[in-house]
Amino acid sequence: MQYGLIGLGNLGAALARSLAREGFAPFVHDRDAARRAELEEAGARWAESPEALAAEVDAVITCLPSPAASAAVLDAVLPVARAGMDWIEMSTLGQAELMALTERARAAGLGVVEAPVTGGVHLAARGEITVLVGAEAALIARHRPAFEAMGGQVIEMGPLGSAALIKVITNMLAFIHLLSCGEALMLAKRGGLDLGQAWRAIAASSGTSFVHETEGQLILNGSYDVGFTMDLALKDLGFAMEFARKFEVPLDLAALTEQTFRRGRAAYGGQAQSTQIVKLMEELLGTDLRAPGFPARLE
Repeated sequence: MQYGLIGLGNLGAALARSLAREGFAPFVHDRDAARRAELEEAGARWAESPEALAAEVDAVITCLPSPAASAAVLDAVLPVARAGMDWIEMSTLGQAELMALTERARAAGLGVVEAPVTGGVHLAARGEITVLVGAEAALIARHRPAFEAMGGQVIEMGPLGSAALIKVITNMLAFIHLLSCGEALMLAKRGGLDLGQAWRAIAASSGTSFVHETEGQLILNGSYDVGFTMDLALKDLGFAMEFARKFEVPLDLAALTEQTFRRGRAAYGGQAQSTQIVKLMEELLGTDLRAPGFPARLE
């Protein structure tokens, strides 16, 4: 299978490098050519446009920041797509957006697979990110080698639309955990504990979380450099609230988290790192959450 990947942000570029590292030599494209040289050096092949990429591949992968961006790429790709080509959507979309785009792709003869990922850019860079897949079994089997090249675990969630739901759930939990991590570290700091030791104690306790063990380190370093923005966090929390209304589930913690992230975006801007949400409390209390020996970026 020949793959093309469109969308070379922090996540998309890491996925492209994983495909190249495993010998797939993917075609890649982004409106911003800033990563062209590094990806070509890694073994990817640059395409000058989505149309040029689609002409070369058996499957187009998209990893984009919004449903509108995915729709724009389909606008470009579908007129030149061959029957039998597949579209693999690795962006985080709501179910309604995914199904609307799927209808267009299928009408043009494309197979559709949703495969959002979870675990963080640092795991994507190592080829260890978790891939959540929703599609017909035959389509999943066709592309499983590529998913395994990009990720560690490949978890089949069921029919199209199921992966979109679980991805939103996992991100919702991550943002809730991020707020609780900040509160816990602040309580430790104001209580006079050594923050490094407090982090280690929490990590070894029943109160730990993946977010504490990863993003908590970036908070303690002060870089906050997780490679994920306030805008993206609010997009995903918005999807969670849409599901809450659709399935009539009261999401009290998620609703509070969404409002807190709105405050964070107003304070620091939409492109600020999502981990900077804890700065709201740091600034309110005039107390920083720094500790020596923690990394500026996750490896």
